[in-house]
Amino acid sequence: GIIGNDWYDKESGKNVYCAGDPGQTTVGSASAEDGKMSPHRLLATTITDELKLFTQKKAKVVGISIKDRGSILPAGHMADAAYWYDEKVGRFITSTYYMTALPVWAENFNKLNLPDKYLSQTWNTLYPIEQYVESGPDQTPYEGKLGGKDKPTFPYDLPAMFKKSGYDILSYTPFSNDYLTEMAKAAIDGEKIGSDEWTDFLCVSYSATDKLGHAVGPNAIELEDIYLRLDRSLAELFKKLDQVAGKGNYIVFLSADHAVADNPQYLIDNKVPAGFMRNANLQAKLNDFLKPYFPGKEVIRSIMNEQVYFNHDAFSSDPKTGGMDLLIATELTINYLLQEKGIANAFPKSALRLGAFDEGGHKGMAIRGYNPKRSGDITMILEPGWFDAWSITGTTHGSSYSYDTHVPILFFGKGIKQGTSALPHTITDIAPTLSVLLKIKFPNACTGQPVAELFN
Repeated sequence: GIIGNDWYDKESGKNVYCAGDPGQTTVGSASAEDGKMSPHRLLATTITDELKLFTQKKAKVVGISIKDRGSILPAGHMADAAYWYDEKVGRFITSTYYMTALPVWAENFNKLNLPDKYLSQTWNTLYPIEQYVESGPDQTPYEGKLGGKDKPTFPYDLPAMFKKSGYDILSYTPFSNDYLTEMAKAAIDGEKIGSDEWTDFLCVSYSATDKLGHAVGPNAIELEDIYLRLDRSLAELFKKLDQVAGKGNYIVFLSADHAVADNPQYLIDNKVPAGFMRNANLQAKLNDFLKPYFPGKEVIRSIMNEQVYFNHDAFSSDPKTGGMDLLIATELTINYLLQEKGIANAFPKSALRLGAFDEGGHKGMAIRGYNPKRSGDITMILEPGWFDAWSITGTTHGSSYSYDTHVPILFFGKGIKQGTSALPHTITDIAPTLSVLLKIKFPNACTGQPVAELFN
């Protein structure tokens, strides 16, 4: 049911956020909106829910991330807690979905005021900058500028940036990964994770690579530096797990929710086909195109996540005439989209609803990402190298191409033999693989298969 970070809600006629929940309130700070979160839009169980069910809720499940959705969704419906960073005040918070007050250990952790410490220093490269051969030049026109800085180059004067941007700027630095790691270590101690015979589940989602990556793109030295430093943060976390659970007595899986596209302007400047799609422009042009066929009506309600949502109120409630008008509008819109530069294909919802779930190619990916109640009336596939963006700097993700969908997956720890595999697996194979390792049920809407190479 989670079809994007945000999507157009057909019932309310408004955009909704994947983890947003107006029925909840903030716990841990005075920020009114930042805590209105829960997993209530998630329609299925997670691997963490199944662990809770299997152990009669004796397993402890905790989610932690800089981003709210990064802690809430992996931890599932039955989590003991999910914590995320309040960028307004520089604290970890949660919502009333989980508790009415932060536990003592979390309050004590917040009192350390680590964001102030991290933002009182200069961010320079971990190693001499000439050693950063996986990146491009330190300054390019394809990088966004951080925290009011005039140019995207090292060093970064974090106190000056903090003064301009507040605690939000921490999320774009490697020190937010350090901060998250310290919070994870505090949670392990505070929640006594791994201290009894019941398997616990700690979900940690590092957000800085994504937030910074969006801003500066995949070729920036800043991003290479953040990954080099993330390696150290992970080492710290695993060292803590070794101490608590004992070496070889826990399982770690490490992956990413997506990969990323090259900056289209960078590709264009290097003679590679690419481009930018502007949803707002496309929506305006489509409505103008459809006006002669549907006079006085605004047919397109929204375009987002490469999906077109029709204004169903514009069509007659009579199933015969209204249904026919909708079919005509669908065909007209698809024909228009296929003439538009940057659009490779477009599928009506009927093709996705009735399509085979195991179909290959881009259409198969569109089918697996489709939800009849939440998705749009038409799903577009953009040409390679194209994406919707409001800026020509930085990058984004969300397509079905390999540059967006090919991510690493690593398993290690108890029951994991040494080896590598180049066989393709979907990210949905992670949950059933863990289910087999934990000897519990698969999540109730599971579509993946266990990674057989781990068990052969």
